[in-house]
Amino acid sequence: MFEFSAPYNQASFHSSSFLELLNQLLKTTSELENGRSWPGHEFDQLADADVLRWVIPAEWDGTQISAEELVLGYEMLAQACLVTTFVLTQRNGACQRIVACDNESLKAELLPGLARGDIFATVGISHLTTSRQHLQTPAVRVEQTSDRFIMSGSVPWVTGANHTDYVVTGGTCDDGRQVLIAVPTSLAGVTVGEPVRLMALNASQTGPVVLDKVEVDKRFLLAGPAEQVMKLGTGGGTGSLATSALAVGTAAASLARLKAEAVQRPDLNEAYKPLLAEHDAIANDMRAAARGDADTENPCLSAESIRQRANSLVLRSAQAYLAAAKGAGFAAGHPASRAVREAMFFLVWSCPQPVLSAALREFACSVSH
Repeated sequence: MFEFSAPYNQASFHSSSFLELLNQLLKTTSELENGRSWPGHEFDQLADADVLRWVIPAEWDGTQISAEELVLGYEMLAQACLVTTFVLTQRNGACQRIVACDNESLKAELLPGLARGDIFATVGISHLTTSRQHLQTPAVRVEQTSDRFIMSGSVPWVTGANHTDYVVTGGTCDDGRQVLIAVPTSLAGVTVGEPVRLMALNASQTGPVVLDKVEVDKRFLLAGPAEQVMKLGTGGGTGSLATSALAVGTAAASLARLKAEAVQRPDLNEAYKPLLAEHDAIANDMRAAARGDADTENPCLSAESIRQRANSLVLRSAQAYLAAAKGAGFAAGHPASRAVREAMFFLVWSCPQPVLSAALREFACSVSH
């Protein structure tokens, strides 16, 4: 097992306590794969290290680090434990949308507790962005009254649904406008379904939430009613860069283990060294994009380009590590087996059509001899 040892330039990570957190997550990540059903202990560690304050402003007891620091933090955390970091991104997505809304009373009510880790929130927005957009009938229908919204339907992908206090989700009104709401899971009519059995990341406890005429007070409204509410700038922070950061961090974990194999087998450097160079290039471009350098003419700094390259890298790095581990790596429970399955996650998680098309083109490519 590799260990984190080097300090990092950004002030948020230049501490022995953050390195200790990374190594603690690294030690327990296999437990989450092999039976433990929820990273509750890991989230206590994130709270102790003030990681849960990263996306919350100081006025609400947060520390709100920069976008560049956030993608770097995600990258390092994913290298230590992908499933914990994935759950964190879903929780942070909820926090960011609450931060970005104009509902000041709701911010005061929820954000301090979220910063401390006293309450948990998550998002259920795939049906408003990529999932089920082909269906004519909205996944969640919304009826508006004078003081509340009545929501009915199914939110298909909610991470940590059976552990959350609030689901930031939305639905569509009869006139086609949409709303975004922080729905308390304690309300009558909210039913959390069984988590979907996945190829990997099962400890994320991701599954459906059914809303049966759930009456939500308007004080929980984050945005809308409006056309395409997710395009209103209602938060989400670094957007697709966060997904890319997790892919880059997951690739780094495979490469660190491939490097360990190469100590005894120098021939593996033929694969390791170019993959490492590619990793470093993508990571540097990702951080530059988070700083705002994407406004330049450099196409490598677009979020779409970074996501395509990060997806390709995480898949090939995991496969290289599996090949180096040989038969042992194919056994259930081996880190190489987990690495391959976790890498596949990036083909389906928040994967827009251009990124999917790029992956399919790469899969279809053949070399003539």
